[in-house]
Amino acid sequence: MTNIAIFASGSGTNAEAIMDHFAGSTVGRVALLLSNRADAYALTRAERHGVPTAVFTRDDFREPTGRVASLLQEFRIDFVVLAGFLWLVPEHLTERYAGRIVNIHPALLPKFGGRGMYGDRVHEAVLAAGEKESGITIHLVNERYDSGDTLFQATVPVSADDTPETLAAKIHTLEHRHFPPVIERTIRELGV
Repeated sequence: MTNIAIFASGSGTNAEAIMDHFAGSTVGRVALLLSNRADAYALTRAERHGVPTAVFTRDDFREPTGRVASLLQEFRIDFVVLAGFLWLVPEHLTERYAGRIVNIHPALLPKFGGRGMYGDRVHEAVLAAGEKESGITIHLVNERYDSGDTLFQATVPVSADDTPETLAAKIHTLEHRHFPPVIERTIRELGV
C-alpha cells in the first residue's frame, strides 16, 4: 500500500477528490495532508476524512532536516501530490521523491506556466491570448516551476463569452475527473 501525502494551500477540492478516490483503495491511501496556510479549508476536508494534518512554515519546508522532512519520514510517505500548492519544492524533496511527486496545473503546459501562474492568473492569461482551448496538465515535479515531464493532459474549449470564473469551472471539472485516476495509474506504473 502506497502512503500518499498531499500538499495543499487552499480550499482543497482536488485534495478531497483524491481522498474520496483512495478511500478503501488497495493501491494507496492518503496518509497525510500538509499545508503552508493554517486557514486552508483543505485541512478541514482532511480532518473530515480522518487524514492527519500539519501546518508548516517556509523554513520547515526548506530545511532538509526540518519539520516537513520529518513528517514525511514519520508517516512513511512514498508518493507526494501537490493539489493547489504554490511553493517551489526544495531540492532535498525533489531528489528524495524523484519521479514520485506530481502536480496539476490549470492550463496546457508549456503555455501559461511558471512562477506566479496559478488560479485566475492562468485563466486570465489564456483568455487574453485568445486561446481556443485550455485544460489541465498533470506532471512530475522537479526543481523548476511547471517544467517536469507531462503525465497527462485534457482539454476544454474556450468560448468567446468565457470569463476567468467560467473557464475555472470547466477546468475544475477536468481536475476532479482526471487527477485521482492519473495519480493511481502513476503509482501502479512505479510500483511504489
